This record gives sequence, C-alpha cells and structure tokens, in this order.
Amino acid sequence: MDIVVKGRKTEVPERFRKHVAEKLKLDKIQRLDGKVISLDVEVSKEHNPRQADRSDRVEITLRTRGPVIRAEASAGDPYAALDLATGKLEARLRKEHDKRHDRRGNGRLTAAEVPDVVPGVAELNANGQPVPRDADQSVPTTRIGSLEVQGEGPLVVREKLHTAAPMTLDQALYEMELVGHDFYLFVDSETKQPSVVYRRHAYDYGVIHLETDPLAGTEAGGAGGALGG
Repeated sequence: MDIVVKGRKTEVPERFRKHVAEKLKLDKIQRLDGKVISLDVEVSKEHNPRQADRSDRVEITLRTRGPVIRAEASAGDPYAALDLATGKLEARLRKEHDKRHDRRGNGRLTAAEVPDVVPGVAELNANGQPVPRDADQSVPTTRIGSLEVQGEGPLVVREKLHTAAPMTLDQALYEMELVGHDFYLFVDSETKQPSVVYRRHAYDYGVIHLETDPLAGTEAGGAGGALGG
C-alpha cells in the first residue's frame, strides 16, 4: 500500500512528501488495522491573512474494509498540521482496535456461566454433558387449533374448515381429477357420511366411508391408516 499525497490549490514540495512517509508509519497503522486499503493525505492552504495561525490544513483519509477513518488539523505550517492530524488518526485507530478486541474477548461467558445469564439453557456438568432438569419444573402448554400441546409436542402447521355440499361418488372422483390430488374428502349424498375417495393403482380408485358408532367410548380407535389399502 502506498501513501497518496496531493495538494488542493497548493503545491506539495517533495520534502514534505518524504516527511509524510516518515511520519505515517505504515507498519504501525497496519498493526492497529490489518485491513487497510488506501491512505490519502490532502494538503490545502488558506490565504486569508487573518487565519495565518491555521493557514495550512492537512486531512488524512484511511480507507479499510470497515468504516472510513478521517483526521484533520490546521496549523501555521503544514508540518505542524501533519503532526496534529497524525496524532488524531492514531488515537482513532487505537479506539477502533480496542473496540474490536473487546468484542472478541471481553464479556464472553464460559459454558458454566451461560445458564446463570440465559434462562432456559441446559446446565452442563464438569464433563460438558447436559444436566437433567428437575422433573417438577412446569412444562409450557400451547394451544394449537383444537389441540393442547405440552412442550414441543406434535407440530400442527395448519388447520382448515371447509363447507361442502353433499355429492355423489362420481362427482367426487371428477373433483379429485380436477384438482390433481391423490385423494378427495367429501360428504356422500346417498349415505350422508364423511368419505374419502383415493387413487390406488393404475386407474383403480378406492373409497372410505366414516360411520359414527354411538356405542363406542372415547378410547375407541379412529379410522387412521394408509389410503392405499
């Protein structure tokens, strides 16, 4: 990386350019920020006699992969202005360096300290294995649709309610082909029963009718199972 020195409305003597290279130690800057892309120094001069004590102004612009860092200063000559601007630049570089160091190191928690700070995190023993929680701790209950789920429980991602007019088996087959599904839920117009028509092999179809048993208890099995039977 080279230092680019330029003048704005003023000539920059070669002696000053060499002084800039000696003053701005690139190795020192790169130790504080190893991602430096470019370093520009701009010199300008104020010709107003009333501002003779700060007629020379130096602005240093350091571009890195992070935020751009700038430092500027004015003095009675460009060398003094460069000294002041360099001091400001180094102070800002140290500040950014210390901030990055703090984010990487200070404030980190050990694995043993995490449960004390973050609620709900499993505790670890000396071997790094999770420690079982007490059985009497309450398990959160969530209501999903018509289900009450304890802990993680079954995952119900969607619940739908459809209003359907009763239809014949032929109409149900036609509707299934129309929507391109492998099964179709409908109410049979003849039996008034909830039914499912489904595709089997080749061009064969099957139908399942669901009939309510008034004598069955609440523990009776449902009509679950594979449709392909």
